[in-house]
Amino acid sequence: MDEDRALDALRAGDEDALAWFIERYTAYVSTIVKNMLLPRLPEADAEEAVCDVFLALWRGAGAIRAGNVRAWLGGTARNRARDALRRARAELPLEDDALTLPCPGPDEILTERELRERTRRAVDSMPEPDREIFLRHYFYCQGVAGIALALDMNVNTVKTRLRRGRESLRRALTKGDE
Repeated sequence: MDEDRALDALRAGDEDALAWFIERYTAYVSTIVKNMLLPRLPEADAEEAVCDVFLALWRGAGAIRAGNVRAWLGGTARNRARDALRRARAELPLEDDALTLPCPGPDEILTERELRERTRRAVDSMPEPDREIFLRHYFYCQGVAGIALALDMNVNTVKTRLRRGRESLRRALTKGDE
């Protein structure tokens, strides 16, 4: 079964089609959710968020365009993980000493903002396809094998380019510290 036929079957209420999507995309959805939730929340909360993603797929299959299932699942996974973090934050009791916790001062805020800007510029300055590989791996949580397949590259080439990207980023971020 290919993805378009599975999506059509899912829209028709075929539970086997849902099982097909679960089998195919559980690792992808789990990686996104767990990267966002663990270790801040228990494993059970991450598993619940993953299940919520596939429940949303079942209920919202009619709104998904053919060819966009993976992107839709990734976005939904991030949203469900954010929802879990918000719920956990809302349930935490405010302790008396919470008011005395040090807040970042203007210097720390500025330093953090500058670091984010330097990082963005360093990633943007990477040559293609290194930049795309770096973003796919570290931003979209895509595995090396998946990147290699999508970009029609050797797995070792992708690993080498990731290493090169990390070294380039490290040099760019430590240049001002020396």
